[in-house]
Amino acid sequence: MHRTLSNAGRAGLVLLLTGASAAAAQPEPLPVVTVLVDNAKVIRLPEKTATVIVGNPIIAEVTPQKNGVLVLTGKSFGSTNLIALDTAGAMIAETMIRVEASQDSTITVQRGLDRESLSCTPNCQPAVQLGDSAKFFDTNSGQADSRRKLAIGGGAGVPQAAEH
Repeated sequence: MHRTLSNAGRAGLVLLLTGASAAAAQPEPLPVVTVLVDNAKVIRLPEKTATVIVGNPIIAEVTPQKNGVLVLTGKSFGSTNLIALDTAGAMIAETMIRVEASQDSTITVQRGLDRESLSCTPNCQPAVQLGDSAKFFDTNSGQADSRRKLAIGGGAGVPQAAEH
């Protein structure tokens, strides 16, 4: 996924993204940014960033904002890289992105090969996660989708006003 930033989006501190040297004989390990799946994190890009590339947009998505700010959203478990290029196409920074599951208040129930995830905040309720059994995932995400549609007035079973 390639995103180009406006001129206003090129300021920033380089705490999470560090410069990369193509001439380095022994490459240093890349800095790692960790984000939880289905969560967002705000990071700043290095100065003069014109283009941002995510190695695998299925794992993480980036949305450039103004003033060198980038919103990083965890989409699926795994690791990928993020590269910042200047206007000439030279790499000015690279970092690893690690997308992990939230461990806070989440309980995983394993029934043979079938897995179910529950969010216990404080009462335990189904909270579908990648890796849950298909039946559990489909049933609970389907219910959540139906509930969301009802809330916005587009679902089945919504009473319609009678015409007179």
